Amino acid sequence: MGKRREVKVKLTGQLRLLSGRKLISPIGKSTRPTTSIVRESLMNIVRSKIINSNWLDLYSGSGVIGCEAIQAGASSVLAVEINKKAYQICKSNLYTVNKASHKKVSVKVINSEANRFLKEGFEKYSEDMYKRIQIKPSRFNFIYIDPPYKSDSYCSTLENLLRGKWVEKECLAICEFSIFNQIKVPSKWIMSEQKNYGKTGLMLLTPNQA
Repeated sequence: MGKRREVKVKLTGQLRLLSGRKLISPIGKSTRPTTSIVRESLMNIVRSKIINSNWLDLYSGSGVIGCEAIQAGASSVLAVEINKKAYQICKSNLYTVNKASHKKVSVKVINSEANRFLKEGFEKYSEDMYKRIQIKPSRFNFIYIDPPYKSDSYCSTLENLLRGKWVEKECLAICEFSIFNQIKVPSKWIMSEQKNYGKTGLMLLTPNQA
């Protein structure tokens, strides 16, 4: 048998949760952890509805958003990250934070391109999870979408969330983006609010019920 390949990670001390807990921070420019200012604002926005919610963290990078959701009282977190090293870091961070939490959360981390994963649909994911652990997951109340800022993935991701039936009817999708890049919002979503923090913006979207 060959030796198990280990992914080297570095605890930089630069990435901390709002609680002060340190996370493993990816090295290099392949990931861009969400700043504490943006995370604090996000948690303030969703705080009244976060308890027992289900989170889908797309393009999850270090997993910092999912970790914040765990500490704020979410019931489940599903993180999707394509970069292999970032995926390993994300998994380590989420599992470590969950283990230390007073409330154990259902955590799953997927190593895949977000749209490729979403196109498979929620029903297939639900069936696969039931075969593995005999528990069917719930659709998502909150979706955090944070692809590379110059990416054109926002529109396709939002479309695939609805097409694949991943979300609850009254869900909230949050897109993190550069204020210098315009996001195209599909007609089946409505922008309820946009907040800017320096060069970073959060766009809050809900499904169009019409």
